Amino acid sequence: MKKLEQIYEGKAKKVFATDNADYVIVDYKDDATAFNGEKKGTIAGKGVINNRVSNFFFKLLEEKGIPTHFVEEISDKETVVKRVEIVPLEVIVRNLAAGSFSKRYGVEEGTPLAIPTLEFSYKDDALGDPLINEYHAKALRLATDEEIATITKIAFWVNDILKEYLLNLGIRLVDFKLEFGRFKGGIVLADEISPDTCRFWDKDTNKKLDKDRFRRDLGDVEDAYKEILERLLGRADTE
Repeated sequence: MKKLEQIYEGKAKKVFATDNADYVIVDYKDDATAFNGEKKGTIAGKGVINNRVSNFFFKLLEEKGIPTHFVEEISDKETVVKRVEIVPLEVIVRNLAAGSFSKRYGVEEGTPLAIPTLEFSYKDDALGDPLINEYHAKALRLATDEEIATITKIAFWVNDILKEYLLNLGIRLVDFKLEFGRFKGGIVLADEISPDTCRFWDKDTNKKLDKDRFRRDLGDVEDAYKEILERLLGRADTE
């Protein structure tokens, strides 16, 4: 597959057209941002780690029957994915209180929630990705009833799979963000699943192994990202 011109650049990835209209190439960057782009930096090796971690999760989820945009990993930082139309909703699934949820509702970080909960944000940087509900999403024509039902079902399904899988590796899945895309009339899981988009805590120590180390200036950011990859793939495969 031939890599053609760049068609998009976001905070964490570049996207390139290919000679197949159904596919694009995603190139993961080492750039790091937080607080809607107000904080910027670089995490050495992040592009490689997020590419490999995301693809690991996508392949795992595909094996369980969840449709994703993943096609093929072609280099340490590049992956071929389906050319989807992104649904402009960020979907956040939470198992423990953390981050904005804790601040918004006055719940101590780390408090287990009675049930896994789901939030929608309107994917719009200029507006600060505001929280919305499914009625807002339909009123703004961001997604249909059927699409919202499918997205909700898949989001909780992903949570069930990853929560159990990670716990066996000594990692607690606190919360995570998903994005979905339209492809040939269906909804598929898209974007990435990585330490950039998930809160991973060590099961025994609650050590943060994710982007919060960058957001909160906790240090050891690169080591935390690498530790996630090592636990998923085995230390030897990450050298």
